[in-house]
Amino acid sequence: MNLAYIPSPSHAVWHLGPIPLRGYAFCIIIGVFVAVWFGNKRWIARGGQSGTVADIAVWAVPFGLVGGRLYHVITDYELYFSEGRDWVDAFKVWEGGLGIWGAIALGALGAWIGARRRGIPMPAYADAVAPGIAFAQAIGRWGNWFNQELYGRETHLPWALHITSSEGGRVPGYYHPTFLYESLWCVGVGLLVIWADRRFKLGHGRAFALYVAAYCVGRGWIEYMRVDDAHHILGLRLNDWTALLVFLLAVTYIVVSSKKRPGREAVVEPGFSDGPAEDTDAKGADAKDTDAKDTDGDADAGAEGEEKAAPAEKS
Repeated sequence: MNLAYIPSPSHAVWHLGPIPLRGYAFCIIIGVFVAVWFGNKRWIARGGQSGTVADIAVWAVPFGLVGGRLYHVITDYELYFSEGRDWVDAFKVWEGGLGIWGAIALGALGAWIGARRRGIPMPAYADAVAPGIAFAQAIGRWGNWFNQELYGRETHLPWALHITSSEGGRVPGYYHPTFLYESLWCVGVGLLVIWADRRFKLGHGRAFALYVAAYCVGRGWIEYMRVDDAHHILGLRLNDWTALLVFLLAVTYIVVSSKKRPGREAVVEPGFSDGPAEDTDAKGADAKDTDAKDTDGDADAGAEGEEKAAPAEKS
């Protein structure tokens, strides 16, 4: 028995009358809020308008949830469509099961639709929300803690996770808290992207690509520690291969994009200026006043010239 460990919550669901309040859902909702809030701050700092990130998130979030669930159901289809299973469970998102790969893929599609409707360059939007997405993942992983799922191998380390549930084939015991490892890694990824963006002025989607590449590195070794059932290809879990492929694509994008489109976007939201419209009018008025003064000066100079020229004509 471990003297020190991380306890699992005794409840994953609380009831407010007939309404169930699920810890997993709360973690997802809080994560989405943080991603939108922080993305909005970064968007404004880049010269965009407040509220734009939330408007596009209205498209991105539902697409992301559908994509995350689809990826999970497709890659773990036997949990829902094999003999003795109920396919209706595939729709029970609150019980856990969102694949980040599908969530990012379809979430990006939804964001592209929203950005296109606003006339906003998708790469600039992706760069703004990248760290917030990493922080949202860090929060969302605590939903796995509430559901007592996605833990690693057995361990006697003082930060071992104590699994108490025996449902779904679980064996009570002490395991590596891979949910915690990934949560901390995502926080580090978010901070890395913020630092790199400030240091190198990343643009044209490279901040988002850095987030993807860095996340894949951590997901690779964390996935290797997990003991839940998964499909294997050549001895590696499917998610390890996915992480490797996506990492290579992200790094390739960073290299190619840096050569073809160096620097960052000067304007991220066409038609919106960070300064108020009256400033432009004031500058125009100042320019007119200057022109008027120059004209008056030319007129005065001309008058003086005529007065000096008159005596000369008399002589």
